[in-house]
Amino acid sequence: MMKHFGFSIFFTIVCLAISAYWGYSHGPEAGIKTMLTALTITTILAVMEVSLSFDNAVVNASVLRGWDHFWKMIFLTVGIVIAVFGMRLVFPIVIVAVTADMGMLDVVKMALNNPIEYSAKLMAHHAEIAAFGGSFLLLVFLNFFLDAEKDTHWFRWLERRLSNLANVPAMSVFLALVALLIMASNVPDASRLVVTMAGIWGIVVYIGVQVLSHLLGGEPEVDEQGNAVGHDANGAPTGVIKAGIGGFIYLEVLDASFSFDGVIGAFAITSDVVIIMLGLAIGAMFVRSMTIYLVEQGTLDAYIFLEHGAHYAIGALAFIMIASGAGLHIPEVVTGLIGVAFIVWAVIASIQYSKRQEHLD
Repeated sequence: MMKHFGFSIFFTIVCLAISAYWGYSHGPEAGIKTMLTALTITTILAVMEVSLSFDNAVVNASVLRGWDHFWKMIFLTVGIVIAVFGMRLVFPIVIVAVTADMGMLDVVKMALNNPIEYSAKLMAHHAEIAAFGGSFLLLVFLNFFLDAEKDTHWFRWLERRLSNLANVPAMSVFLALVALLIMASNVPDASRLVVTMAGIWGIVVYIGVQVLSHLLGGEPEVDEQGNAVGHDANGAPTGVIKAGIGGFIYLEVLDASFSFDGVIGAFAITSDVVIIMLGLAIGAMFVRSMTIYLVEQGTLDAYIFLEHGAHYAIGALAFIMIASGAGLHIPEVVTGLIGVAFIVWAVIASIQYSKRQEHLD
């Protein structure tokens, strides 16, 4: 266990120490009380990020288990830098800088000195962020179940019908566009175009990563008859998205889509950008560790419905993001608990399935 989570624990201690120092030394009422408050909020944000992203770890593992050691290490080194500093710190600053027509340095100063105004400017563009992330995650969810060759079903009545729909060309894109149009019809007229474009970009990025994966990831595995065998979590042949730069970009965009919800939710708890980054960074690091743990322990093979549960959680998060972008407020605790509930339910169902198979044997 320490092999997989040792560095994450060390990283957590360092982040909590920085959080304690920040709380103790910054603010008009800095001292022991603010230090304890900072530590508490950092811990809450870390737990929230893990609960929101556990399904992300499962899907990451389903992709990562087909990679060689080199790309796994890239995911754990370069990938964590992008996840922690890129998506949790730099990307929100870029959004504010572009939309508010400000310089990056000015935005950083505003985030540190006037976090409430910074939070307000970021939240003002929640609908566009939700449209992009929701569209991308919805395609991840749909393409897992819209697979004509998928023969392992958890909820058979539903999943068999979804498998049949896979024979309709571009069915997942059609459904994602329908969801986007419904969302766009419920936002103010002034922001409808930019929200629609953000959602379309989410779809374009998803398909673009798939194209890149096919171009750079190598040829799919074939059987003796020359037919492609094995499909990943998105219906792509094994060996395509599970290798190289294409797969790495896919995982980073997937992580970005999850991080949107975490960053936006964090501002509902605190407006202190430093505390937000520290808390979400701890969560992101543990998600990386959980991903490697799931791969090396063979957890996905042991629990047959775990991937299903993760993708149902992703589907729920996608719909929550789309609904929230349309103006429906959904508490962050609900968002986190839905993901955890699907994962736990899938594990229990997998154990029950294994016991039934043992009795049959």
